Amino acid sequence: MILGFTFVTLSACAAGEVEVPIAVRIANATPAVSVTARGETTPVGTSNADAADDPAIWRNATDPLQSLIVGTDKKAGVYVYGLDGRVRDFLDAGRVNNVDLKDGVTINGGTGILVVASDRNDIARAKLALFQLDPVTAKLKALGIVDGGSGEAYGVCMGSDTAGLYAFIVLKDGTINQVALDASGTTPTGRIVRTMKLDTQSEGCAVDDRTGTLYVAEEDVGLWRFDARASGSTTPTKIAAADGKNIVADAEGVAIAPIGEKDGYVIVSSQGDNAYTLYRISDDSYVGRFRIIDGAIGGTEETDGIEVMLGDFGPQYPGGLFIAQDGQNGAAAQNFKLVAWADIVKALGLPQ
Repeated sequence: MILGFTFVTLSACAAGEVEVPIAVRIANATPAVSVTARGETTPVGTSNADAADDPAIWRNATDPLQSLIVGTDKKAGVYVYGLDGRVRDFLDAGRVNNVDLKDGVTINGGTGILVVASDRNDIARAKLALFQLDPVTAKLKALGIVDGGSGEAYGVCMGSDTAGLYAFIVLKDGTINQVALDASGTTPTGRIVRTMKLDTQSEGCAVDDRTGTLYVAEEDVGLWRFDARASGSTTPTKIAAADGKNIVADAEGVAIAPIGEKDGYVIVSSQGDNAYTLYRISDDSYVGRFRIIDGAIGGTEETDGIEVMLGDFGPQYPGGLFIAQDGQNGAAAQNFKLVAWADIVKALGLPQ
C-alpha cells in the first residue's frame, strides 16, 4: 500500500503494461452505494497468501441461528463456520478452490447435505471433491473424488432438475464441464454429460434451478448465461461486459438472490474496484452496485467468491445473508465478511 492507495495488477495486462491504481478504477466505475458488514469469520489458517476463496451457505430452516457457512482455504482445505464466524470444523483437503452445497441429496442410502469443491491438487486433471455436512455436529465427512475432465479445476456450482443432480466445474481455460453426480451409493460417481466453453480464464458460477440457467463469470470479459439443462444449447448469452464501469475486471464470484418464481438478482464480484454488481434475472438489466466499507467490522477488497441466501437468519441478518471473501483483511489472514441482505436492499432502494 502506497499513500493510501492499493495497487492491483489487471490479470489481462500484457508484459510491459502499467499497473492501474484502485483509486483510478473506482473513479472511472459506475458509482456504488455503501453497506457495512455485521459479522466476519475467523481468518483462514494460511497467512500471508491469497488463500480464502469461496463461501457456501446452509440455512437451518428450523433454527436459523444454527445455520452454517462452508468456506475454502485454497491452499489447505475446507472450513465450516457458525453464523458467529467461529470455526466449527476444518478438513484438510489440499488445494480446493470453489465450493457449493445442496441439501436434500441422497447420500449413501440416506438424505443429507452434499458439499462439492473444485479440486486442483492435480492441475492437469480436474477433480470434484465431495463431502457430507452434518448439520448437528457441523462436521464434514469426505465422501470421495469424481473426475472433472482434463485441465485445472477452478470454479464449481451445483444445480438440479427432474433429470438429476449436476456439478458444473469451470476449468481455468474457460471450459465448463457438466457432471452428473450420484452420491446414493457407498462411493459417489460422476459422469461428464456436456461441455461448454468460454474463450478465456473463467471461475465464478451459479445455477438458478427455477429457470434452468447457469451463470458464469469470464474474468476479463464479463458475465454470461447458459442453458443449464444437460440437453440444452451450449451457446452462451452475454449479460454484461467487464467494461470498467459496471464490472471492473476481474469479474469473479457469482451468486443468485431468487425472488418469486422467476425473478430476483444475479450478483457478480467486480473485483477490480472492490464492488458487487446486480443484474435483474427476468431481463438481464443492470440494477445497481454496492461496496462493503469499513465499519465496526472491516470492509472487503479484491473479492473472489461470494454467496447469498434469502430467508430468515435471525435478527442479525434480516432478509437474508450475503457473504464475500475479503482479499485484504488488514494484518490478518484472509477471511469472509457477512452482510445483512436487508442492508443491501435499503442501500440500493430495491423493492421490499
